[in-house]
Amino acid sequence: SELIRGFLLSGMPCPSSCPPGLLALMAPGLALMATFSLPSQAGDRRALPVEKPPGVKGRTLILLDVNTKSPVRIISENFLSLQLDPSIIHDGWLDFLSAPLQKAQHGAEAAQGKKKTQQQERGRLPSRAEPSPGPDGRRAGCRPDIVRSDIALDKQKGCKIAQHPDIMLELQREKAAQMHLVLLKEQFSNTYSNLTLTARSLDKLYNFADCSGLHLIFALNALRRNPNNSWNSSNALSLLKYSASKKYNISWELGNEPNNYRTLIGRSVNGSQLGKDYIQLRSLLQLIRTYSRANLYGPNIGRPRKNVIALLEGFMKVAGSTVDAVTWQHYYIDGRVAKVTDFLKTRLLDTLSDQIRKIQKVVNTYTPGKKIWLEGVGATSAGGMNNLSDSYAAGFLWLNTLGLLASQGIDVVVRHSFLDHGHNHLVDQNFNPLPDYWLSLLYKRLIGPKVLAIHVAGLQRKPRPGRVIRDKLRIYAHCTSYHNHNYVRGSITLYIINLHRSRKKIKLAGTLRDKIVHQYLLQPYGKDGLHSKSVQLNGQPLAMVDDGTLPELKPRPLRAGRTLVIPPLTMSFYVVKNVNALACRYR
Repeated sequence: SELIRGFLLSGMPCPSSCPPGLLALMAPGLALMATFSLPSQAGDRRALPVEKPPGVKGRTLILLDVNTKSPVRIISENFLSLQLDPSIIHDGWLDFLSAPLQKAQHGAEAAQGKKKTQQQERGRLPSRAEPSPGPDGRRAGCRPDIVRSDIALDKQKGCKIAQHPDIMLELQREKAAQMHLVLLKEQFSNTYSNLTLTARSLDKLYNFADCSGLHLIFALNALRRNPNNSWNSSNALSLLKYSASKKYNISWELGNEPNNYRTLIGRSVNGSQLGKDYIQLRSLLQLIRTYSRANLYGPNIGRPRKNVIALLEGFMKVAGSTVDAVTWQHYYIDGRVAKVTDFLKTRLLDTLSDQIRKIQKVVNTYTPGKKIWLEGVGATSAGGMNNLSDSYAAGFLWLNTLGLLASQGIDVVVRHSFLDHGHNHLVDQNFNPLPDYWLSLLYKRLIGPKVLAIHVAGLQRKPRPGRVIRDKLRIYAHCTSYHNHNYVRGSITLYIINLHRSRKKIKLAGTLRDKIVHQYLLQPYGKDGLHSKSVQLNGQPLAMVDDGTLPELKPRPLRAGRTLVIPPLTMSFYVVKNVNALACRYR
């Protein structure tokens, strides 16, 4: 048996048990979220000699141009990926997520998205005699062997939609609500119950990923240790052999947040030993034909404080060349103390930049050019907070995270989480999309992997002595997604975060001047304001048409040359049509 901390999917599984109509819109743009941000500390801001339009006050007008000749970054096609919390096995949601889906509805877009998607399951391998702590400290029982499951996907029949009666879904919600309380109690007491992944569960999970056009990454349990503190791989080998016998296309990782192992098992594992463990895992993979060329990721460290950086340095010295990408995690706020105003603080939005630089410094010292992934990210830790980390306000952090990561060269970002027991997820327990889901869907529709540099005039301010200027208006630019057939190649997409409590006006200049623009303006819907769990697009509320159909995401066309007016405390996308940008004409 294998224990799981979490699963990562590059792509966006859909609500309502992933009906085919929804999946057709989610799978195509797996990770097409390359963007460029311009915080006050970085970027090229050149004053543009453009005259002020009559009737517009100079102090309120911002002039914007984009370098269309060449991209400054090219991000992975799977830039946006996501994670499933292991609690879906514990509380029963896996049975609802694992309903196979019809591939015929996906078309070529799902197949394209399937090429390099990332889903990660964090496995914890228990000992037969003494179960070791599982993900996040949970202990797990085990079985001596992994038995073949009777529900393996029948490729001849393809993927079909499983129908669940309403009463089953209602009973599942009640069960999940009870389990949520149990998990919270475990979290605060730091004592955990067993969590076991059986062959049947692995089959369900793999079939869900495969039928959804996603790729599965499984992180094996690193907490089983030999007396000399080396990794005990016996249980992992059993799982590898079972997966290979089913010909499952899986990538691998070992452990999760190794900087916290002392808390979980009473002894620490230093970077050098962790590196040796990864080399051992690579050797195991090479012994199994199915996985001899499988990708391996790690070490998935926590926030890069001094002791964590030392661990990463030790790991990179020994195993830097063994992994295909270096991974770490980041959560902005403690979910138990977060307030809505926290999501509007520019200082908080900028904390990620410093962490990126620390990780890049270590990685480039030992393995220059190695890919880096932010493999677990969320607005809040500790499961999040209801009506906050699942609200419209949390989108400011999420959108800015994508921009910062893309502009600073992080290859993949993994969002925590699609569905779990907390409040950081993208859909609720009725499988209704939450604000960050709609935000991510628009990303996939509109944004391609090529990041473009922007030039802005009108934002410059002289800082007061001892004070750092932090931008409340954040602008990102990239080539429009090649998979969006509503726009010809060469089009450019901007997206903008306005944290000001007043509207801002932007005049497109240079290569963007006098072009038709399509606006996608996201605002909270309803009386709850920033706390709202519903959003409106260009004034129209977004909701599922039915269990299997997403609404049409209609843009608002703006006439050529019109000034963009950005409402206060909003997020918006603008597709500048027919720019014929050289950087965006070809893949």
